[in-house]
Amino acid sequence: MRFSLLLAILFVASSALPVQFGNAEDWPQFLGTSRNGISEQKNLISSLDEPSFRVKWTADVGVGMSAVSVSAGSAVTLSNDGTNQVIVCFNTDDGTLLWKTTIGESYVNPMGNGPRATAAMTKAGVFAYTGDGRLVSVNRDSGQLNWVVDTIKEAGSKVSEYGMSSSPLIVGNKVIVHVGGRGSAVCAYHIESGKLIWKSGTGAAGYSSALSLKANGLNQVLSLTAAGLYALNESNGDVLCHYPYKTPYDCNTASPMMCGEGIFISAGENHGCAMLEINRMGNDFEFIERWTSNHTKSVMRNEWQTSIHFDDCIIGFDNVGSAGPVTHLTCVDTETGETKWQVPRFGKGNLTLADEKLWITTMAGELILARADSKGFQELGRKPLFNKTRQSLSIANGHGYLRDNSKIYCLDLRKQ
Repeated sequence: MRFSLLLAILFVASSALPVQFGNAEDWPQFLGTSRNGISEQKNLISSLDEPSFRVKWTADVGVGMSAVSVSAGSAVTLSNDGTNQVIVCFNTDDGTLLWKTTIGESYVNPMGNGPRATAAMTKAGVFAYTGDGRLVSVNRDSGQLNWVVDTIKEAGSKVSEYGMSSSPLIVGNKVIVHVGGRGSAVCAYHIESGKLIWKSGTGAAGYSSALSLKANGLNQVLSLTAAGLYALNESNGDVLCHYPYKTPYDCNTASPMMCGEGIFISAGENHGCAMLEINRMGNDFEFIERWTSNHTKSVMRNEWQTSIHFDDCIIGFDNVGSAGPVTHLTCVDTETGETKWQVPRFGKGNLTLADEKLWITTMAGELILARADSKGFQELGRKPLFNKTRQSLSIANGHGYLRDNSKIYCLDLRKQ
């Protein structure tokens, strides 16, 4: 672990920028309204044995790794359906299929079939990124196709080995995804037309998704590509600073996350993690390390799961080895990088934070409820509910939404 003395830090008043549409009770994009895996919902159940907890409805979907986005009575996900990749939209009240739109041929990959990225919903549209790199806009109410951009062809890039996985980020009039290539690692497209606004950065796309924030009056985009972390000027894509962070097999998959003024990044394949800040001197920016833990005994190696920032800690899944079977659930001190607590061999999964509780979904198909606490892990219950899944629970309007490789589930989480 390496610490740096931080001087003249001017990166203050940082905050994630919300998407155009979605109130505090919606979950309109990857990792929720603020793209941090945290819901502002209150008055949720405290036990999975409470009478009000139930599976409200299920609906059939095809295979895929896209999580569920929820807004204004609609739940959206992507999947392979027969010979095509599709966007499917369900009524959140009863699971009725509202519309289904074909957006390309089925995506097939040895690491799992189906689209990877999670759709973003605005008041007017749904924006999706296929496994083979087509960026798509459809009408939110009808599912009618607005435009399609073959980002790979346009950039002269190539599809990532494990599929294009960047969940679209909506900022202002831009839709931002990782594409890859020389000068096009990150690209912004016009929300109305799909026309390229800017492209930036060089190298493979990786598998992470971008984050927006505002600091010192400047709107910025944070993108962890295969080559490392970029801070970009949101208006024109200019690179403000770059932090090299190369992981074997280009497996930077977890998204960067804000921890107050800190920026946390982590990668599996025994790589590790780092807590950074942005130092600004005049018009010049640079990433500075608060602490790093990059080695085979790192405190946190997120394989694909973005961790959660809670209180004074980071809670996440620490995967041992090269995509190995051993994964610990770990809590790390935000300021020092030291382990606060750990549940050894917890298993692979994802987590969401809501109502001061951790809502954990495991690859084995369990929902685990635990108290969010920086002092220790306290399990409140677990139930097998799903088939194998890599998705996290999307929490909106008192309900939880999850999909596996055959169904989408709506869970009633409201306390009676």
